Amino acid sequence: MELLTRDYLGNFGFRYLHIVAGICWIGLLYYFNLVQVPAFAAFGDEGKARNIAIDKVARRALWWFRWAAIATLVTGILITGLVKNYFKDFMTSDSGLGIGHNVAISIGMVLGILMAANVWMVIWKNQKIVLANAANVLAGGEANPAAPAAGRRALLASRQNFIFSFSMLFFMVGAAHFYSGAFAGATSGNAWTFFIIGVVITAIFQINALGLLGGTAATNKLLWPYESHKNALITGGVLLLVLWILSEILLG
Repeated sequence: MELLTRDYLGNFGFRYLHIVAGICWIGLLYYFNLVQVPAFAAFGDEGKARNIAIDKVARRALWWFRWAAIATLVTGILITGLVKNYFKDFMTSDSGLGIGHNVAISIGMVLGILMAANVWMVIWKNQKIVLANAANVLAGGEANPAAPAAGRRALLASRQNFIFSFSMLFFMVGAAHFYSGAFAGATSGNAWTFFIIGVVITAIFQINALGLLGGTAATNKLLWPYESHKNALITGGVLLLVLWILSEILLG
């Protein structure tokens, strides 16, 4: 039973589960941003068809979405705990995995953990209000005036996760398939510099998505990246390009 040994369980078993859960999570994230949100917008804010779709479709999709996020996060943490000496000499030239791998996976981890936090602390928190409002309206009750604002906050966080996902996947996959073999001459100082700059850029985006740099109203021009899935696609691509170029400059 080689697979059940500690190293194989961490290196393969939980990594496999991590990927399966991640496909479910990120797949639904893309579904929400590229399919559901644009489609539901066509129904109008108070349309009966929209409320039915929210109650019957979005409710089920959000269940899988939020628990897939937890499964991805937990299996990722288990990998680092079960793989022997995973964090030994991390971000140093003595690390067996290499500085390039370690700084890349660190950026991916930060983005992944933040995205999971957004799911539970922002998206789901506000979507519960939207779901309850849809069910109440369908039952003949009055619409909750707080529902549109809650939906807006959930949308901004979802679009931010969509933007982050491109870089998160790039550095998660790139840690083993690109960065581990590249930048062999990178120093610990350069690795930490790249990591800190990446975290600062990530923090600025996150603060903006929460509306802390001018509010959540559509009149806030800083929210341009989130106003359509096309804007989010562009922003996600630009963020990935910037981080990749920074890694080439600082680690090369």
